[in-house]
Amino acid sequence: MTEPTTTTLLRMGLIRKQPGWTDEAFSRHWRERHGPLVARLPTLRSYRQNRVTDRLQRGIDFARGPWDFDGFSQLQFDAAAQADAAFNIGELAEEIRADEQHFLGGLHIVTVEQTEVIAPPSPASSAGPVMLKRISTLRRPAAQSEADFRREWKVHADHVRRMPGVAGYRQNVVVAREFEKGTPCGYAELPIDGIVELWFENTDTLNAAFASPEGQRTMAHAKTFLYEITAFVVEEYRVV
Repeated sequence: MTEPTTTTLLRMGLIRKQPGWTDEAFSRHWRERHGPLVARLPTLRSYRQNRVTDRLQRGIDFARGPWDFDGFSQLQFDAAAQADAAFNIGELAEEIRADEQHFLGGLHIVTVEQTEVIAPPSPASSAGPVMLKRISTLRRPAAQSEADFRREWKVHADHVRRMPGVAGYRQNVVVAREFEKGTPCGYAELPIDGIVELWFENTDTLNAAFASPEGQRTMAHAKTFLYEITAFVVEEYRVV
């Protein structure tokens, strides 16, 4: 039986660091300078930074897509209009944009409807063990409609629920796109249909989950409605 889920509207940044910046310098600036700057936005309800730590396709029989990101930001506002105003109006918005130009080499924005299928563990900054978190971008086959993708992804959630060792699972359906921040774009310019968040105890647990009979059935279903999965292991940090 399908379990109850909760849905939230989020704004996500798909981030690449400036060429020439080391991973350490990028991570330090994002957390210590940019994070506190964005946290000053008056209508911001939550803010997570997810720094990419590896790009291996563990457990999934899909070739990587063309995307290569250094981080994913997740920001929650009460409404999309509040996010647009927060990032485009006033001196703080100008200061944020200037800092982005300083340390980022690329920034795409997607607005997503987030469904929490399995409640994840507390972020690494809270008490408790540090869990392995994986974020993956998804793309549907060219012949498949957006409605069909969304319907099958809901079915897919029940497969993932049955996999052993899954400590948390969120589906983020993309509902709006900005290839360049502040300028809406179409699907052809940013062909990402969804973003997955999965949590496991560690790499061994992840590998075992996908190698299990339930994991094999889950991946068999994935091949019926997905063209591309691009996976990233991340380190999550809670700013707000």
